[in-house]
This record gives sequence, C-alpha cells and structure tokens, in this order.
Amino acid sequence: MHSDQMSEQNNHTSSNKKLSILFELKRFIRPYLGRAIMAAAALIFTAGLTLSIGQGVRLLIDQGFAEQSLEQLKHAVQFILLITVLISIGTYARFYLVSWIGERVSADIRLAVFNHVISLHPSYFETTKSGDIMSRLTTDTTLLQSIVGSSLSMAIRSVLMLIGALFMLFATNIKLTLIVLCAVPFILVPILVYGRKVRTLSRQSQDSMSDVGSYAGEAIEHIKTVQSYTQESAEKTSFKNEVEQAFAIGRRRIQQRATLIAGVIIIVFGAITGMLWVGGSDVISGQMSGGDLGAFVFYAILVASSLATISEVIGELQRAAGATERLIEILQAKSLIQAPYDVTSSNAGSLAAQITVKDVCFNYPSRPNQAATEHLNLIIEQGKVLALVGPSGAGKSTLFELLQRFYDPQSGKILLDNVDIRDLSPQDLRQQMAIVPQQPALFSSDVMHNIRYGNEHASDEQVIEAAKKAHAHEFILALPDGYNSFLGERGVRLSGGQKQRIAIARAILKDPHILLLDEATSALDSESEYHVQQALDTLMHNRTTIIIAHRLSTIQHADKIAVLDAGKLVEVGSHEQLMQSCELYQRLVKLQFKSV
Repeated sequence: MHSDQMSEQNNHTSSNKKLSILFELKRFIRPYLGRAIMAAAALIFTAGLTLSIGQGVRLLIDQGFAEQSLEQLKHAVQFILLITVLISIGTYARFYLVSWIGERVSADIRLAVFNHVISLHPSYFETTKSGDIMSRLTTDTTLLQSIVGSSLSMAIRSVLMLIGALFMLFATNIKLTLIVLCAVPFILVPILVYGRKVRTLSRQSQDSMSDVGSYAGEAIEHIKTVQSYTQESAEKTSFKNEVEQAFAIGRRRIQQRATLIAGVIIIVFGAITGMLWVGGSDVISGQMSGGDLGAFVFYAILVASSLATISEVIGELQRAAGATERLIEILQAKSLIQAPYDVTSSNAGSLAAQITVKDVCFNYPSRPNQAATEHLNLIIEQGKVLALVGPSGAGKSTLFELLQRFYDPQSGKILLDNVDIRDLSPQDLRQQMAIVPQQPALFSSDVMHNIRYGNEHASDEQVIEAAKKAHAHEFILALPDGYNSFLGERGVRLSGGQKQRIAIARAILKDPHILLLDEATSALDSESEYHVQQALDTLMHNRTTIIIAHRLSTIQHADKIAVLDAGKLVEVGSHEQLMQSCELYQRLVKLQFKSV
C-alpha cells in the first residue's frame, strides 16, 4: 500500500513537471527568433481577420437579408471574400514559417543529442540500450518536429482566437456570453483530470515503442544465431508480446484523449444550444437583431472550436513533453571521462611512448563489487613489445580500456612519459594509439572509408599503400568494386581474416606511437598470418606495442611477457624465464597457447 502511494506521488510529481520541461526547447528555438516573430505576426494577422468575418456575417444578415438590398449583400459578400483571401495569404506564411522552424529545431536537437552521445563514456552504454538511444534520435525528434511545426502553432492560434472571440461575444451580447461562460468550469475539469492520465501514458507509450525497436534491432543484428538455433518462432512470439504491450499502452492513451475531446465537445456545444434558444427568443421578441445573433453564433462556434482544439493539442503537447524529457535526459548525461580544465602543457604527441601503470585498482561501474584490476603495477618501455597473457578475466582487455581512458581507475594512475594520462586531453591521448581488436569493427560503407577511418586526411594512394602493407590489397581488388565496394553492415560481406586485415590497414594508416593488438593475427590462416606478421613487424619497429596473446608465436616476438591473473600481476619476464619460474605461465602454455 505504501509503495502504491509512493508511486502515485512520484507520478504526480513527474506529471507536474512534464509540460514545464517544454521550456527546455527555448535554446533550440532562440537562434530562429526572427522567423518565430514573423510566424507569430502572421498568426495574429490571420486570427484578427478570422474574427472580422463575424462582422461580415452581421452585415450580410442585417443589411443584406433584412433590408432586402442587393447592393448591401454584394458589399458584405465582397468583404467576406477579401478577408478570406487575406487569411489564406497569412495562413500560407504562418504554416511555412512554423513548419520550417519545426524541421530545423528537430534537426538541431537530433544533431545535439548525437554529438553528445558520441562523446559519452563507454559505461553509459552498459546501462542504456543502443535501440533506446536510436528511438530517441528518430521517433522522439520526429514527434517534436510535428509538435513545434504544427501543434504548438495550433495551440497559440486557438488561444488567440478564444480570447478574441470572447471579447467579441461580450461586445455583441453580455447576457448570452454569460450563458456560454457557465460551461467553462465543466470544460476545465475533464482537461485537468484526463490530462494528467494522458501525460503518464504518453511517456509509457514512448518507452514501450523504444523497447519494441530495441528488441527488433537485437534480433536482426543476431539473425544468424537466431536461425542457427531455429528460434524464429520464439522470437516472433516474444516480439508479438512487445508489440501488443506497446499497443495496449497506446490504446489506453488514445482512449483517455478521445474521452477528453468528446467531453469538451458535448459541454461546449450544449452551451451553444442553450445560447441559441435564449438568443432566438430575443430576436423573435425584437430585443436583438438577427445579424447580432448570427455574429454571436459565429463567435461562439469559434470559442467552441478553439477549446476543442486546445483540449486536443494539450494531449499532443503532453506527448511532446514526454519526448522532450527523454531527449533532455540524454543531453544532461555527464561523461565520466572529461578533459582536465587545465590541460598539461605537454602535448601527448611530444611525450615518449613509455607507459607506467602504478598501483591501479579498477572496478567496472556495472560490477562495483568485482575488481577488474587490483593494485596493478607495470612498466611498458618505449619501442618494446609487451605480451599480456592470463586466463579469461585476468584483466588484459581491461588494461586496454584503461590505457585509452575509456574508464578511469578508482585508485592509482597510469603515466605516459611520467605524465598522468588524466592530465591529457582524451582525444590527444587516443590519437597516439591504434588498436586492432580480435573482432574488428567495420562500418557499413566502402573499403576506402573503412581504412581511411585511421586517418581521415589520408590520400587514396596512402590508403592503398596501407592496404598493401596489411596484405589486403589483392583481395580488395578482387571485390566487385575494388576499394569502392560496399561492405554491408559490420562488414558482413568479408571473411574474418579479411576484416582483420582491413583493421590492420587502418592501424597502419594511423601511424601511432603506441600499438594495442588483441591477437591481431588470430583470425588468419597460416599463410596470411605470415604475411601480416611481417607487416606488423615493420609497423611495430620503434613503437611501443602491447599484445594480448593467445598464440605461442605471438609470445616469441615479445621483448617481455606479463602474466596476469584476477586483475593482478603475477610475474614479468621472457618466455624462457617464465617457463622456469612461473607455474601459471607453464600451465597456460600447455593448455591455452598453440604452437606455430
């Protein structure tokens, strides 16, 4: 019971802040204030002209129909036609300007969110699904585009029409106006009651659609695994459950909005019907002219339609508030990896490529009670090759993550030429390194783009030269379009060994001071491994190289070998030394490493 009350209070607090979060959009609209002012001017212009049609109706009835004058009828009709033409011109200007602002603001928000996400620390993505981020970048920004570019304009227009029409109602007949106004409290009650429910359901609906997108994306990404294990039926059932859950939430949201709109229409037009009875009686008794009643009915219908529009748009604005909240959550996420306020005067490129790991203790944020490294001390000399060996979970890959400063250790420090890497700009630090992982990351673009990712300023000739050094040139030329061949998502059109050589070519092109190799030749056949190892030998010359080793052939190339276990350094030495003094290393050589 207590938890239900707490949940209800939280929902109430969340609901109260929902619409106010739309003010966060101000900073995106501010650069286009000039266009917004012009749109507002067009909106006011058209609202004023629409209100003046009521006077045309009054002239039409009193001076055209009542006096049986064709001349007066012609003037009244011409007046209404002129106003209609002017309204159409004003509406064109308003619609174009407001829609332009909606498109532009949506694009700017999408850009701001992507630019921020791309700079966030990796641990953020341990708890946030990529599908959820994609949903916010696409679905939520598209929703905001329609709100800013349409619904917001309709809401402001309706408010102006409501105020103007009420003023004209009072000017036309006070008694009838008071009858209409009696309905206002009955309109506000459903808006307040159902509006809160719609706000909560709007956020739930957007979150559920995000879950649908994430689930589908994951199943498609691992399509070979799904089909290999013949889980198509299970995936269809699971996805159907996700879709039905999203539909159920959407249906409840639509039901609440439909109830709100229907209630407002019944109350408003009920008030107008009552007003027509009283007004019609006054016309018959001679207390009011037919033209005044016609104008009054016109303004009353404007009030009714404005209120109906406002009640409908409130639902749209609540959806926009949910979308804005989801986007602002990302924009307000702080990266745990920041450049220091006072970046050291030493440029990372001018520092010696010697790395010192001093008493480093680190736990991943998602596993705070499990040490990934524990009081780790290690010196990696400039221009030397260090191999990291150890069982799974020993901390080898974690060290790569810490060296690139994807994470910061909880205690201890990592030095580059006696400068703490936290005193360097992360981009400057990473520019000095190139990594070739065991599972290379390739982009759904052509070969040229994927290799040039190592150095965006490289010429085509330099890209081709890097590919030759990585022994990738021949198989690239054999592709349908050579270096312009599209590789498919995650390089799906290449074999494992071909992907590896593209990644090596990318690292060669970057020409780094420090190489991080996660057994870069492990996916290659013996002949390819021989050629690539030669390329790597050339690349490693006079460079500091750290290799996560899985093969004896790799270990034999190393100047030193560091044996890790459970995040701790067990021993450092050459292959011969460790075979004599380190039992863990002896066991790994027998069980894990494959001889050439």
